[in-house]
Amino acid sequence: MSKNKDDLVRYLIEFRKRMLACLLLLSTLFLVLFYFANDIYTILALPLLKHLPQGHGLIATHVLAPFFVPFELTFVTALCLAIPFFLYQLWAFIAPALYLRERRLIWPLLCASIILFYAGILFAYFVMFPILFTFLTHSAPQGVIVSPDISQYLDFTLKLFLVFGVIFEVPIVTVLLIWTGVMTREKMIKIRPYAIVGAFVVGMLLAPPDVVSQTLLAIPLWLLFEAGIILSRFFKTEIKHGDKRKGRS
Repeated sequence: MSKNKDDLVRYLIEFRKRMLACLLLLSTLFLVLFYFANDIYTILALPLLKHLPQGHGLIATHVLAPFFVPFELTFVTALCLAIPFFLYQLWAFIAPALYLRERRLIWPLLCASIILFYAGILFAYFVMFPILFTFLTHSAPQGVIVSPDISQYLDFTLKLFLVFGVIFEVPIVTVLLIWTGVMTREKMIKIRPYAIVGAFVVGMLLAPPDVVSQTLLAIPLWLLFEAGIILSRFFKTEIKHGDKRKGRS
């Protein structure tokens, strides 16, 4: 009983140490980036600013918005940059309790999920934003000047970043479904036609109502599904529970 209590205290101390390291990194990144808060917001707004009428830009309808909106974006940026370190600390904390085979399989998936999440954000910024804002600014009724509020623009873009970051996790989800035995690779191949249809449905919902924009979104989604099927070849369906776990030293 005393040994279990000592182990629990040791785990809590280690968890606290790793949490403090995460908070320290997040605070440092935020303080460094805060000096460039307005520049970061300008970079975020560029895809829209390029398509606004000359002499017009974003507006602030709240008195404190010019300060708090870049402040919020800076914190989100710092958090986004710190995610790999957070996940590494989480991995280092739980890895000793995993089977050796689980460690070899989960670590590549964890790294790939981080890369894919960032890839989704970049895809949204460099591909979808120009298409979307070109359509929106040119579809305004005559006499209407498009000048969005800076806080609403931030909320809108962050939601899109999150949506595309999650969508780009499709290969990881596919691999996990096959690896855990929920689905077999053969079943995934059989539902390929439905996945293609689903990709175009998502493209229809998220992209502007033209065939080119919807196709530009649907094709990457379909390719992500195919990538998951290809990657699943390297993962066996079941975990060998005979592998020994290594305890914490």
